[in-house]
Amino acid sequence: MNIRKPSDIIIEDVKPQVENGKFPAKGSQGLYHEVSARIFSHGTKLVSGTVEYKKSSGKIWNKSRMSPVGDDIFVGHIFLESTGMYKFRVSAEYDEIGTWLRDLKSWHGAGEDIRSDFLAGIERLKAASAMSRGRGLRLIASLESTLDMRQGDAIRFIEKKRESLEKILSHRTRSTSPVYEIVSLRQKGYFSSWYEMFPRSQTRMPGKHGTFKDCIERLEDIAEMGFDVVYFPPIHPIGVTNRRGKNGIIPPGKDDPGSPWAIGNASGGHKSVHQDLGTLDDFREFIKKAREYNIEVALDLAYQTSPDHPYVKEHPEWYYHRPDGTIRYAENPPKKYYDIYPLNFETENWKELWNELLDIVLFWASNGVRIFRVDNPHTKPIPFWQWLIAETLKKFEDVIFLSEAFTKPSVMYELSKIGFHQSYTYFTWRNFDWEIREYFSELNSPDISSFFRPMLFTNTPDILPFILQRGGKPAFILRAILAATLSPLWGIYSGYELCENEGIPGKEEYLNSEKYEIKVRNWKAPGNIRNVISKLNRIRREYVHFQSHGNVRFHSSSNPNIVVYSRKYANEKSVLVTVNINPYETHEAFVETPEDWSPNGECRTFKVTDLLSGESYSWKGRKNYVRLIPEYKPAHILVVE
Repeated sequence: MNIRKPSDIIIEDVKPQVENGKFPAKGSQGLYHEVSARIFSHGTKLVSGTVEYKKSSGKIWNKSRMSPVGDDIFVGHIFLESTGMYKFRVSAEYDEIGTWLRDLKSWHGAGEDIRSDFLAGIERLKAASAMSRGRGLRLIASLESTLDMRQGDAIRFIEKKRESLEKILSHRTRSTSPVYEIVSLRQKGYFSSWYEMFPRSQTRMPGKHGTFKDCIERLEDIAEMGFDVVYFPPIHPIGVTNRRGKNGIIPPGKDDPGSPWAIGNASGGHKSVHQDLGTLDDFREFIKKAREYNIEVALDLAYQTSPDHPYVKEHPEWYYHRPDGTIRYAENPPKKYYDIYPLNFETENWKELWNELLDIVLFWASNGVRIFRVDNPHTKPIPFWQWLIAETLKKFEDVIFLSEAFTKPSVMYELSKIGFHQSYTYFTWRNFDWEIREYFSELNSPDISSFFRPMLFTNTPDILPFILQRGGKPAFILRAILAATLSPLWGIYSGYELCENEGIPGKEEYLNSEKYEIKVRNWKAPGNIRNVISKLNRIRREYVHFQSHGNVRFHSSSNPNIVVYSRKYANEKSVLVTVNINPYETHEAFVETPEDWSPNGECRTFKVTDLLSGESYSWKGRKNYVRLIPEYKPAHILVVE
């Protein structure tokens, strides 16, 4: 019986991976990604690790040496040059040269004669050379000649030629992990700054409906603030039946435009454009002009209809019917939305429904849309989304899907695993130091960050957080800083730059919500924070640290009103962020700096520069003082020189 001896090197806990490879991890085109694994064996021999990777369609494996970081954990990096699916694995072998060197140094340091151990190593190299047709014989001969030197010189020769000596041992016993997948997303899939606006409100004249041509005039202004995605709520015809008026009341006023999420009327449905916005050609022209500013257009994908949508007459079987034969309205107890019908995903005609909903995505993708913000995906079957996203990517591989699912974490995470590229988060409700630390430590853990790409919106048409209602301009500034520096994906809903904060008393909702009316604004009104926003987006573009996921690390602060965290990328020095999260008071603290600013605990003086203010400070060691003033100097974004 021919039995091949198995390797006795163990490789486990390979990251990133999702459910032992059931789903691909998410990666980012043009960036390095950390791969880690626990590698160990019995006895005292040293082991080494290598991460190997390639495009799924490729044949040649690229190799990157891994470094030990303690507790048997090895870390390496892979570079995802293009988009698409990659495969990677971790291999391990005994570090024979490293073990030999370690033992020689130890014995030599203890005064032992190392000649016999030196010769044993040479014999091992000769045997390996013989197996590889004499590879490295000249180097081995040079190594033998060092026997006549002092033994310390012989050790130094091995150190100098270590890499070449390791190549001779190419037939070492290897262990290899299973192969895992990582999908490389284009830049907008992992790093972007979103600006949400209602196109009908981009008019300059009160009482006049805005158009796509009006939106074109706003592009320069949006680009100046540094945003690279413009997100439109639904742009389709709006229903008339049970239309809601100002602040959502029924009945509406004569000129109330209705909610864009009540989709469809006699003029068309999800594949039509609201007649007052312009034509489909006008929309395509807006997309074209936006690209000239390096801005992409994201479109809302809301799978629901008004009672006037053509589907109601053409496909009544796609809706929920009550015993009396009427169609059920949308419900979120205790609320009922009489202007909206939900679709019935349990219908016997589900195949026809699914195909029609896919066709909506393909229609808009064929007209230039490459990003979809999906409304409430957690209220539809998860297998449906897995199918729809996969089918879309077969025809338009660069399409990006953002999940707007404010629901329990297990569902949010599952949606990301099965295909959604990005997801809304609970950031809006994380205000205190401990809340921010706990939540973003979870999102940046290897298990979650391997598949979950968090989108941090400061506000939405539905949500005006209490901190913005009560904290004024300082709150708007600090929340923008947090959102822009805690994730590569962030965004604002228009009006944020003007610090609009008039809410319904006792509710996290806007008074006179733009969901139900057209708002005309002075986009350069006094008191705006456009300068802060543009500066944040510039810093994000210039420092790749803010473009990577899973790299937020929190540091200690002597004051819970000041939150401290760093962002690290590959081998570059960390960037440190300190934020006063109290919009009402000035606060001071001693804050901990990143370990790579003071390697090996060095207590040296170094210079740090604040990217927000341009000011520089002289700091020393691991603990340093900050004083942060709401509105005027609420935060530092620090780099070390």
